[in-house]
Amino acid sequence: MNDDQLLRYSRHILLPEIDVEGQQALLDGRALVVGAGGLGSPAAMYLAAAGVGTLVLADHDTVDLTNLQRQIMHSADMVGLPKVASARATLHRLNPQTRLEPIQARLEGEALEAEVGRADVVLDCTDNFATRHAINRACVKHRKPLVSGAAIRFDGQVSVFDLRKPDSGCYHCLFPEGEDIEEVRCAVMGVFAPIVGIVGTIQAAEALKVLIGCGRTLDGRLLLLDGLSMEWRSVALGRDPGCAVCGTARCAGAVESALR
Repeated sequence: MNDDQLLRYSRHILLPEIDVEGQQALLDGRALVVGAGGLGSPAAMYLAAAGVGTLVLADHDTVDLTNLQRQIMHSADMVGLPKVASARATLHRLNPQTRLEPIQARLEGEALEAEVGRADVVLDCTDNFATRHAINRACVKHRKPLVSGAAIRFDGQVSVFDLRKPDSGCYHCLFPEGEDIEEVRCAVMGVFAPIVGIVGTIQAAEALKVLIGCGRTLDGRLLLLDGLSMEWRSVALGRDPGCAVCGTARCAGAVESALR
């Protein structure tokens, strides 16, 4: 860490839970943020500002006028441009020391697998169950910690699935794929602008804690926000031993280890 970095990140370094070693862990870290919208905006901005060394940001969409009410990484002069291009400009202004790797595509299949495999932490900032489950499967396969957030109307939720731990559940344990779960979108239901900021910022905080290895993350807990009453609830989560995603993967991993 050079003198400029020591000064830039001095307020982190003053915290005994972080110190020089923790800040160096951030500088050496690689975070994958899937989605550059309402959740991805504050999440990516705080990760860059905090000094995460490499930030991979994936989004296939372009900036629309309706995004500007809540997607703070984008501005009016960026309407019509790819979100990752807009994000790159914003994040570079915020912290030119962070290496930005924009992916202007819907991250899926082998490309998703490859990026998850390279990441130290993955942030799911998407808005649909199909993508969330695909990200979860990749994180389970590669045993990568997943920070998941969601927001709609006045409600928000966030959790961490630390898939490096054998007793940690996965997103599928909480929301099994194929079950009759109503999928709602901001375009239809609306969203209170600060809610995505609150949830996305918490996602950034949890990802930073994962990279540093400090404090207690939301692994094993689901944090729920009612923005109308501004009340929080914390719900304990457990791993489903019969989960079709993490149960099967871990049993296979255990068998493979035993045969070595």
